[in-house]
Amino acid sequence: MSAPPETSPTPNRTPVVTPSRVVAGVCLVIPLVAMLWVSSYSRLTPEFIGIPFFYWYQMAWVFISAGLTTIAYLLVRREERARKGASS
Repeated sequence: MSAPPETSPTPNRTPVVTPSRVVAGVCLVIPLVAMLWVSSYSRLTPEFIGIPFFYWYQMAWVFISAGLTTIAYLLVRREERARKGASS
């Protein structure tokens, strides 16, 4: 008969949920919430160079989302490099 699998976690294993992953998740959720909360931007004023608020607000979020996604990517990539460095 084989021995039961070991149930105790290994001491050198790093946790899956870390502060940098939480920040990365928040960076990815912010644009989603901003775009799903339609009542916050469904109006015409204030205008920006003649463009109604509804349109320029959404266009601004394209650039903001790209920046936040880049930040999330860099945080996760930095953490993965640190994990690889710690395991070798």
